[in-house]
Amino acid sequence: MKQLSGSTCMHITHFIWQRLLGMAPGEIQSGDTLWLLSPRQHMPLLAQRRALMLLNRCRLFAILFSVLTPAWAVIDLLTLPYPLSLQLTALRLLVTAAFIALALWQPMDGRLRSAYRGIALLFATPTLFYIASHLLLRRYHLEGLSAAIGAGYAFLPFVLLAGLAIFPLTLLESLAFASPVLLGFILAGLLDLSGANLPSFGGEFWLLSLLAGVSAIAGISQLAFIIVLVHQAIRDPLTGVFSRRSGEEMLGLLQMQAQRARQPLSLAFIDLDHFKAINDRYGHLAGDQVLRHFAALMLARLRRSDILVRWGGEEFVLLMPGATREQAAQVIARLREQGLGERPDGSGLSASVGVAELWRDDCADWCALVDRADARMYQAKQAGRDRVVSTG
Repeated sequence: MKQLSGSTCMHITHFIWQRLLGMAPGEIQSGDTLWLLSPRQHMPLLAQRRALMLLNRCRLFAILFSVLTPAWAVIDLLTLPYPLSLQLTALRLLVTAAFIALALWQPMDGRLRSAYRGIALLFATPTLFYIASHLLLRRYHLEGLSAAIGAGYAFLPFVLLAGLAIFPLTLLESLAFASPVLLGFILAGLLDLSGANLPSFGGEFWLLSLLAGVSAIAGISQLAFIIVLVHQAIRDPLTGVFSRRSGEEMLGLLQMQAQRARQPLSLAFIDLDHFKAINDRYGHLAGDQVLRHFAALMLARLRRSDILVRWGGEEFVLLMPGATREQAAQVIARLREQGLGERPDGSGLSASVGVAELWRDDCADWCALVDRADARMYQAKQAGRDRVVSTG
């Protein structure tokens, strides 16, 4: 049998994800299916918005646990023997303090690193509580109501993995956060494992693993819908490139990254020459086709890290993180040499371009960077159009 090509495998994977998540055709693009597996390919805008959502839900979960955890201490004190009830109460108060600290001091900076740290602490705290409470409970032979209350502690890992479903996570992230809970359950089970209770332990672990899988699918489904909504919100409906609003948001993120890492950030302001004449002579539908064709050519030829934004009308902004002003000018020269598209009469489409760099042009922020590139674009127009200005 012939081996399946990479493209065929991608389409099969996309079809499986679409059916599994219940998405309608066209909602998730085939190239986006890898985004459901790992966060490595996520665009900065998606990463930031998802990080804020994860941080908010982490804080909500911490607040909920900080209320419910000490509340159960009343039941322990009324039903469990002394000193077990006091020991568990002290343990609960310790865990409650950890949840309160997480809720109060979790930084809401929109960074995935902060979100990962918060979720890890959120799940590590009750997992350690589960192991510690198990060590305490195994010292006592409980009967009647006390035994029923003590048995309730065994359900904590199930509650944790069910809670994992509220977080929009990739498959790898879900596995990473579920694994410590599963390992904690195994560790606690090994302390009491014998031939008699081995089938019971195996059945419980299977159910716990199944719950982890269901939670992972729930988290991936949330992520898939977030990807769809982000795509719809940030894309220009005509050309498919980033809209101006999302471009401004991207510029803010890229500026912070460039300032933090002291890396260059360049921007090209592109204005298509004599575009009004196309609309006047051939109609707006022809003008729209020219814009779509121009955007498609640019997207096919740009670097993976470059970002094309429709700034308004026939104006586009090209963001080039990591590129110096000279490198950005070289990129624009290459694009112009390859051709920017065609006018309805078959003649070549040209553009006036202004290039600026955050550090080299001493721009205080991204607004100043855009203004500098915009001013140079007007210099290119005044000099006769169809040229690039990167200095002055």
